[in-house]
Amino acid sequence: MTVPAARITLRTSAPARPEREYVLYWMTAARRTRFNFALEHAIAAAIRLDRGLVVLEALRCDYRYASDRLHRFVLDGMADNAARMRAAGVTYYSYVEPRAGAGKGLLRRLARNACLVVTDDFPCFFLPRMTDAAAAALDVRLEAVDGNGLLPLSDADHAFPTAYAFRRHLQRRLPIHVEQLPEPDPLAGNTVRPVSIPPEIAARWPSAAGGLASLPIDHDVAPVDGRRGGELAGAELIAEFVGGKLARYADARNEPDQESTSGLSPYLHFGHVSPHHVFLAVAARESWSPRDLAPTSAGRREGWWGMSAPAEAFLDQVVTWRELGYNGCAHGSSYDTLGCLPEWAKRTLAEHAGDARAFTYGLSELAEARTHDPLWNAAQVQLLREGRIHNYLRMLWGKKILEWTRSPEDALEIMVALNDRFALDGRDPNSYSGITWVLGRYDRAWGPERPVFGTVRYMSSENTARKMRLAGYLRRFARRE
Repeated sequence: MTVPAARITLRTSAPARPEREYVLYWMTAARRTRFNFALEHAIAAAIRLDRGLVVLEALRCDYRYASDRLHRFVLDGMADNAARMRAAGVTYYSYVEPRAGAGKGLLRRLARNACLVVTDDFPCFFLPRMTDAAAAALDVRLEAVDGNGLLPLSDADHAFPTAYAFRRHLQRRLPIHVEQLPEPDPLAGNTVRPVSIPPEIAARWPSAAGGLASLPIDHDVAPVDGRRGGELAGAELIAEFVGGKLARYADARNEPDQESTSGLSPYLHFGHVSPHHVFLAVAARESWSPRDLAPTSAGRREGWWGMSAPAEAFLDQVVTWRELGYNGCAHGSSYDTLGCLPEWAKRTLAEHAGDARAFTYGLSELAEARTHDPLWNAAQVQLLREGRIHNYLRMLWGKKILEWTRSPEDALEIMVALNDRFALDGRDPNSYSGITWVLGRYDRAWGPERPVFGTVRYMSSENTARKMRLAGYLRRFARRE
């Protein structure tokens, strides 16, 4: 199947060089071998041009908040990819940067022998700047392929202000795209001929040796015990969730003690699993086909997919809300600043910026979970230990940071810092949209007007504790002195 044109963006005016040796796939965001539009596109180009294929997957050491936790998760995925590429006879070159700047020039050198360079399209963190720099440096055609969601990023030309508005668009447009799916395994039956990497490349850019301890990254943020990255672990988690937890998702997902959420967000963030893979697993469980879609664009959360209540509740999160965040990064600006907020939120937060706070905490106190609030501390401890916070409690976590810091600007800066440093699914469009939702993005004004919050939606630990069973959660994530 040909990758849909709506998912391919030409990033440079340089021509293809069909006389050269291979197609180069620069794997940056879709770090997987299955359900990967970019890999599929690169393989098809290599076959069409009768050339070899080289896959470059690199890991730099100077990205913001680089740590043992984040590196370990990515390295797990690189090991999975190396094994599958080797078994399929595809030339795979992995590179782990041993020191800042050591990888400079590697892409350009590999591209000197490339007739075409294919990469992943990803709309936030440092990846857009990195792709722009590559486009300016390469002398060969560079195509970026969007595998971020069920709806191509190019399908909309603006950022949507609410989930309701985006859902209406999604319900109108998704039927066009829902049958344009990536191949489950583009490596199956691979006929692309093998390529030898010039030995001077491996000599000039040897991968880091000696493990994580030798790298100039944050060693205070340890890998998460029992949580392996990579597409194999991600695929197992999809099967486990769809085959078990999904049935109770609608009723139990907001209960921290029941562990009914999917746990897939880190695997989606690092590209170890595809949203199409997740969707198709749910659709198979539901015996669903595109004919089951309701003929409406009313923007309702339930009833449009034609699936069970648990499946529809899950898809509203993994499709509507997740892809809303991607839309906001691709078509908006300042996705991690107050500039992305609606005008009513900016105004009410500014009006209450000088309000007295009953408690104020700085970054270090919050990072160490040293507040007066046991429930907030437990949420932060979960972030420190597991690289995640239960979905509902993450909203409360953010609301209390707004309440306890000197200004909305400080609150946003601290939320981003804590999330990006400790969360396995940080540095992601969905993370930034969730954090800015705390400050009113994608929401509406709520009364009564309150100190600090103004008309931004308010949440309290006391109300949360009344609504939920939290005894087990508080025990599990009690702060260790």
